[in-house]
Amino acid sequence: MEGDAHNHEHEQEEKRQESGEKKTSAIKEVELNEAQFTASSIELGTFSLKNLSEVVNANGYTKLPPQNQADVSVHMTGIVKSINVIEGQFVKKGQVLATLESPEFAQLQEAYLTSKSNLEFLKLEYDRQKILSEENVNSKKVFQRTKSDYDIEKARLASLDRQLSVLNLSKSSATSVMSLTAPLSGYVTQVNVKLGSNAEVGKPLFTIVDNSKLHVDLLVYEKDLQKVKEGQNIRFVLTNQDNTEIIGKVFNVSKSFENDTKSVAVHAEILNPTKSLISGMYVNALIDVGTSQVEALPADAVIRADGREYIFVLEEGHEEPPHDKQEGHSHDDGHGHDHDAQVGHTHDDGHEHKEPEGKTYHFQRIEVKTGTSQLGYVQVTILKDIEKDAKIVLKGAYYIQSHLLKSEGGGGHQH
Repeated sequence: MEGDAHNHEHEQEEKRQESGEKKTSAIKEVELNEAQFTASSIELGTFSLKNLSEVVNANGYTKLPPQNQADVSVHMTGIVKSINVIEGQFVKKGQVLATLESPEFAQLQEAYLTSKSNLEFLKLEYDRQKILSEENVNSKKVFQRTKSDYDIEKARLASLDRQLSVLNLSKSSATSVMSLTAPLSGYVTQVNVKLGSNAEVGKPLFTIVDNSKLHVDLLVYEKDLQKVKEGQNIRFVLTNQDNTEIIGKVFNVSKSFENDTKSVAVHAEILNPTKSLISGMYVNALIDVGTSQVEALPADAVIRADGREYIFVLEEGHEEPPHDKQEGHSHDDGHGHDHDAQVGHTHDDGHEHKEPEGKTYHFQRIEVKTGTSQLGYVQVTILKDIEKDAKIVLKGAYYIQSHLLKSEGGGGHQH
């Protein structure tokens, strides 16, 4: 008994030393069962190396190059016979979007077929007159006229062939139906026609965009211009979205000011595009103009309590303890006081011991000091040694902290 009492006093003294003068911050550990862990969507990870100080802040927009967007129109008027796509649909290059019908199409096809037939006859006549001319049977004048007729018809057929190709009309029969096809692969964003409407020349009938080639245009002010160069990395978040970090690289710096502003457009390619990216989204970005990197965590990983800052770290040794260890051996696992507190408070509320078995997750609260903060990340310095590969709570720290406060309020003392 004396040994147990001595060990208990020794543990108490260690806790006092670690917590300093403020005993209210002496709580070391929170235990969650598997259901709580799953429901809370806790994400574990480690530090990220981020450049948070040698950066240039810039705002801008996602932008699509002109060669990756298309308005689909017609060169000859026609009546819309069928529409094969809807807005938002993905189409491949060459896919039929709609069909149009017009008597003019049939006239053009008929002219092509007639010219093709005439050319075959003129070719035979040309070959015959050439032989006769070489043998001096016919005059050169007759041969020259035949050659001229043949060349004219050949040029006419070539012109009709190009017209049918541009209009995507059949060259084998006079069907009077034209297929309107997609000039590039992408998403249909606008459909400006309906069945039976008249497709006018030059008026866009469909609009298609290929968002896979999106880039970012950032506006950099004159004072920061000398720091920005091609090849530098950028990081940005979508201001009105979920703040997911997207990375890119500067590929061009404009050589003139934008409109009347004292800012220059910096163009950057996107290295990890997401499906949620579309043209025209507003972004907040950082351009890395230096090489100094620090250990950083998402801002949500750091919680503030009692005027101090903390993170939570998963204690690997307690991820899957057997049930008897949870109940009967809490003093032997090195975390007896906190665990007893958890058991002591949970019997009253009837929540945590409904499940007779299952994983439990122990999280230790570690005091840290924060530094520079940028784009949802903050520089973090740990004030206590932890394992090099320790799993840090990146998301869900406030949920764990709420359990800590509940534990404090539920039963008074932690021991």
